[in-house]
Amino acid sequence: MKVGVVKETYPDEKRVAMVPAMQQALVKAGIEVLVETGAGEAAGYSDKAYEEKGAHIISNHHGLFDSAKIMLYVRGYGANPEMGRADLSHLHEDQVVIGLMAPLDSLEAVAEMARTRATAFALELMPRTTRAQSMDVLSSMATVAGYKAVLLAAERLPKMFPMLMTAAGTIAPARVFIIGAGVAGLQAIATAKRLGATVFSYDVRPAVKEQVESLGAKFVEMELTAQDAEDKGGYAKAMGEEFYRKQRELMMKVVSECDVVISTAAVPGKKAPLLITGDMVRAMNPGSVIIDLAAERGGNCELTSPDQTVIEHGVTIMGPLNLPATIPYHASQLYSKNMANFLLHLIKDGQPNFDMDDQIIRESMITRGGEVVNARLREMLGLKPIDLTAKN
Repeated sequence: MKVGVVKETYPDEKRVAMVPAMQQALVKAGIEVLVETGAGEAAGYSDKAYEEKGAHIISNHHGLFDSAKIMLYVRGYGANPEMGRADLSHLHEDQVVIGLMAPLDSLEAVAEMARTRATAFALELMPRTTRAQSMDVLSSMATVAGYKAVLLAAERLPKMFPMLMTAAGTIAPARVFIIGAGVAGLQAIATAKRLGATVFSYDVRPAVKEQVESLGAKFVEMELTAQDAEDKGGYAKAMGEEFYRKQRELMMKVVSECDVVISTAAVPGKKAPLLITGDMVRAMNPGSVIIDLAAERGGNCELTSPDQTVIEHGVTIMGPLNLPATIPYHASQLYSKNMANFLLHLIKDGQPNFDMDDQIIRESMITRGGEVVNARLREMLGLKPIDLTAKN
């Protein structure tokens, strides 16, 4: 079984789908790794490093598709809508594509992928279960994003984060408010706390209070009823507009008193909830910073411009879109560990095992045999349900 590691073509994407250190586990399982020339260079992994771990370097992009049965991406078509389309012509029925595909936002891309007759897996759809935890790329990348968000805020803020007691006087610690206590939020809390800030956090899920406090942050209590605030997969669910309206009213005081606000509230496949209004930004002190990690889904802040830094009412508002790619060495390491675990789960006796009774395989597979096979995507496309067991 040969797997091909492509050189990413998405603008400013510096990650790579497989790092040299992960190859050993694959080789032991009888998997041969082919790497496109320069695939890991932007992340700090040379062709030589891959060769030393037993990989074969393929100089021709098209040749990689001719030689490998399974193609590994960070950003496959859908998550790479412009440059990614060029690879569709190289795919055929016997090939398997694995990577981030943004399927919930790119339904037409999913349909195009299906027409190649290749079998595609979108890692965003990995179920949030104990069995799939080691393959959860969203959580891995959210960890990186939460960490980097705090560093961006610290660099922009015209204050220092920690309290300092000096001969020239005492410097009060920065006040940081983290909205959303998922993986990115918890990592942001931990990082801001390590830098010495006074950290506050809020989440619609009261159950995360203990996790927030265990990291040394203060959980902001709001008199809101949030029933069914998360889905069966553990992701936050979208709430009604009346809930968000009252939430914004209660949040105004907290936001206005903080130096940094980092928002992480996003619902897969839906527009991010509006949590920070223009009035709330206006109430913040000049020099304050907002890092909106939901910018790709429209933003939690009313004044966010995706992939831009804007200053409104003296407040710096940043809407970064791909923070993991700014720390590509370790982001690639985490991503490729998830990828290797998925490959070892998928490949049995030297061949992909498309066991549709396996929740991990069933929920992450989006296309096979010329059809969109994921039940959720079929419903969104207006297609009738199909018997997945017939696809075994």
